[in-house]
Amino acid sequence: MESTDLAAVWLTLKLATVVTTLLLVVGTPIAWWLARTRSPFKGMVGAIVALPLVLPPTVLGFYMLLTMGPHGPLGQLTQALGLGLLPFTFPGLVIASVFYSLPFVVQPIQNAFEAIGERPLEVAATLRASPWDAFWSVAVPLARPGFLSGAILGFAHTVGEFGIVLMIGGNIPEKTRVVSVQIYDHVEALEYTQAHWLAGGMVLFSFVVLLGLYTFNPARRKAL
Repeated sequence: MESTDLAAVWLTLKLATVVTTLLLVVGTPIAWWLARTRSPFKGMVGAIVALPLVLPPTVLGFYMLLTMGPHGPLGQLTQALGLGLLPFTFPGLVIASVFYSLPFVVQPIQNAFEAIGERPLEVAATLRASPWDAFWSVAVPLARPGFLSGAILGFAHTVGEFGIVLMIGGNIPEKTRVVSVQIYDHVEALEYTQAHWLAGGMVLFSFVVLLGLYTFNPARRKAL
């Protein structure tokens, strides 16, 4: 592979790692709230979280581009803080990817929390465990398969992104050009050999991810 291909692979892995970490931090409280709440807003919040599943990536990317742009609320905030604008930067890619991959992390964790039921938490409460202690010592360990599924799916989905990363990040070598965009560039230039190397690697990666998901997560395999 060429140096530009290796740079795109490295950037993609870096992006997926950062995004997956942030998604686990942000997605866990959302999943817990969705699994436990009886609020009338649960349906609305769940629909917002799941929106990237049905929205075309270019639509989501377009509105995020407006939001992060010089006249958007986020763009005005970052400029006021002296951070500049987020579009066509790696941090911009991270924020866009977090929104786009959110349901792939939240939903498996939410399903795992819901599968726990009330009984384990009630038993923890009778043993004088605080809600915080019960969450970390009971809920999180029991929901471990959901966390595993969410992390794997979030990472894999971020690796395979195209439309939204192209809209937000553009095509800047070693800064925002990820593997999917690099494949597109090779195909446009009729460089099919280079495209085959990267595309074949993506196919192999996807297969390994799914194999690991179904092999090492029996709870998910039985559910499906």
